[in-house]
Amino acid sequence: MFGFLREFLLRKKIRKKVRLRDKRVVVMGIGLHGGGVSMIKWLARQGAKVVATDKKTKEALASSLKKLGKLVESKKVKLIVGRHRIDDFRSADLVIKNPSVPWKNVYIQQAQKRGIPVEMDSSLFFKLSPSKKIIGVTGTKGKTTTSHIIKHILEKAGKKVVLVGVGTLTVMDRLKLIDKNTHVVFELSSWRLSVLRRKKKSPRYAVVTNIFPDHLNYYRTMKDYIKDKLAIVQFQKKNDLAVLNYDDEVVREFSEETKAEISFFSVKDSYSIIPDVFLEDEMIKYRGEKEDGIICSVKDLKILGRHNIYNVMAGVALALKLKISPKIIAKAVKSFKGVKHRLELVIQREDVLFYNDSAATTPEAAVAGINAFLNRAELFDIYLIAGGSSKKLDPDILVEKILQTPEIKKVVLLKGGATEGILKSVKKRGGSEKFLKVVDSMNEAVRLLTEQIVMDQEEEKKAAELTNESAELQFDRKKVLLLSPGAASFGMFDNEFDRGRQFREAVKKYAGKLSGKRSR
Repeated sequence: MFGFLREFLLRKKIRKKVRLRDKRVVVMGIGLHGGGVSMIKWLARQGAKVVATDKKTKEALASSLKKLGKLVESKKVKLIVGRHRIDDFRSADLVIKNPSVPWKNVYIQQAQKRGIPVEMDSSLFFKLSPSKKIIGVTGTKGKTTTSHIIKHILEKAGKKVVLVGVGTLTVMDRLKLIDKNTHVVFELSSWRLSVLRRKKKSPRYAVVTNIFPDHLNYYRTMKDYIKDKLAIVQFQKKNDLAVLNYDDEVVREFSEETKAEISFFSVKDSYSIIPDVFLEDEMIKYRGEKEDGIICSVKDLKILGRHNIYNVMAGVALALKLKISPKIIAKAVKSFKGVKHRLELVIQREDVLFYNDSAATTPEAAVAGINAFLNRAELFDIYLIAGGSSKKLDPDILVEKILQTPEIKKVVLLKGGATEGILKSVKKRGGSEKFLKVVDSMNEAVRLLTEQIVMDQEEEKKAAELTNESAELQFDRKKVLLLSPGAASFGMFDNEFDRGRQFREAVKKYAGKLSGKRSR
């Protein structure tokens, strides 16, 4: 009863801010990931006359169209699939653009020439959110993990928190969970920031993890990519806050483009620079207005990887500025267990671990995933699944890492444009013996590497017997089967989450072949 009343009152507020009833709204991009369907349903509930259009065929969109069946039957939604019609965009009252559609798209430009407003889920959300305590998180990598860390800290501090735009979470449906006191943690991709730049909107709190090349299949240049990222701080006011990675030169320069208060974090601190949160002697430390102190040791963190230390420090810096006590922050970051598809431990056997790092969609991110297992007290042999679809990124940094890292024993590549680039780079440098095969299924990739691990275990066992080593020393190095692609997922998979899901399923299928050891 109260839920219905609350949603009714929210709809009244929405109608005052954005008049949608009986308006002709064109949604460009139904898609397969849920965001388009969610937006269409939300608009229909507001009383809009929705035209949903997508270039994909009816067959390709079958799973999404099934969810819209009742709305289509009731004539609240009209479907145009397999094409776009220019007249729909010329006669609309409002156009909602899918994040992946470029602003220079001819249909979007036709609408704009006629003064028809073009929105995205992020810009509508910013207009309609009952709470102004929006914490925007962006960066080339680390957005999702940092968003989850911030949520975890705030919840440990007793705050009401809602995540928005993270993974496959929809955006507009989250409005009903939010009141004026809610802290909203909104993961903002460059695409979602592109519309905020055009609307001159920035969140009250901004967190930027890093900037390096990505989405160059969408952006013409890095300059264009950075321009959209900058929107997260560009329109902030003097009472707002920007939490920035001091060690990233591009991100550091964002401080010159905002009126907000700045809080820096760094793993390279010395007292000659000014970060508020920094790393010293493998301890995460902070400088406060009244005191300096220690949050925790890096050894206390449950998540792997140097890159995750940056993500933790970003969350710590924000939380300190929100006046959350260091004790609560320390308890939260030490209990944080990580996020699916981001160095996610799927299964651990006594000597073999299977890690899902499907969200590593750039060469730099894949290298960070590999580095998480290097220079540790425990020794690891790495069996890597990499490659996939191309985002027009240079693969050399990943190829060099593979060839120069003796701990990487074998690599299986997933079919795609990025894989072709990897193989060309390998051919130039030599060292192709590490690469087993290019495959067109996750099952095949996991099967091949699992069999390779079994073979290597047998060889190690024989070697141990020949040298009369004790049973305890037979497996002196742990083995990691790591999915860290360094490439996009489209083509073979629906998205990076589907890729990770298929990896988990394949691991459960083949892990039993490993030495008969007990899973846990």
